[in-house]
Amino acid sequence: MDFDLDAALRRVADDEHPGLSTIDAAVFNRVRANRTSARTGIGAVAFAAVGAIVLGTMTAGPAASPASAAPIDPFGVAGPLAPSTLLLTER
Repeated sequence: MDFDLDAALRRVADDEHPGLSTIDAAVFNRVRANRTSARTGIGAVAFAAVGAIVLGTMTAGPAASPASAAPIDPFGVAGPLAPSTLLLTER
């Protein structure tokens, strides 16, 4: 197979494609369109975030009382003869 790459590239470079003169404008128009749609997407995300915060605040209510902590003792009442209390006494 005998293929002259230089000759093929010269033929491509010499041919003037009619679409090449308008390709820059088309590319820039698409970039502008993508920027506009990206702004719309960011606005929708911001609106959803604000809506979630407002909904969470309304659900919790401003006067929600803080939760009380459960006792730490595993059996409910600390026993006076538990090994941990016996170790703390004076001998």
